[in-house]
Amino acid sequence: MRFLVIVFLFICQPLLANDYKLGPGDKIQISVYGESDLTTNVRIDKSGYISFPFLDDIQVINLSVKELEKVIYEGLLGDYLVSPQVSVSITEYRPFFIHGQVNRPGGYPYQDDLTFDKAIAVAGGLSSRASKTDWTITRTVNGKTITVNANVATQIYPDDIIKIEQSFF
Repeated sequence: MRFLVIVFLFICQPLLANDYKLGPGDKIQISVYGESDLTTNVRIDKSGYISFPFLDDIQVINLSVKELEKVIYEGLLGDYLVSPQVSVSITEYRPFFIHGQVNRPGGYPYQDDLTFDKAIAVAGGLSSRASKTDWTITRTVNGKTITVNANVATQIYPDDIIKIEQSFF
């Protein structure tokens, strides 16, 4: 069991290190200090490209906020601005999904510091037939889909698929 926890922490290290990667469904705000015409709000679609003034379309899927800031900074530097101060923030995360034995299964907007117990509360709580321990999360980490056994303190991330099994007793 201890080995599984160590492997899980190693695999999820980028997520735990606040190296959140942008993906379809995220909504971001991009602003350049002192340049109000370069402020834009955009939801990332399945193509993964966004349009930004003076630059070609930018592929943003799998970039962190800092990496996207750098791409825009380098694109604006020189030809358009002497020293652009670019800021990118996530205004709305893509959802997580919960199904099985909860009162209101479905997709819900991700919130910072979301744990398994909070996700259950968002979904209206456990149904009367819900297992108290048979909980799993399916998530993609570094392009690979993994399944994690969860407890109330397990961290939830956008795009996670939570399953609450039925209890037989």
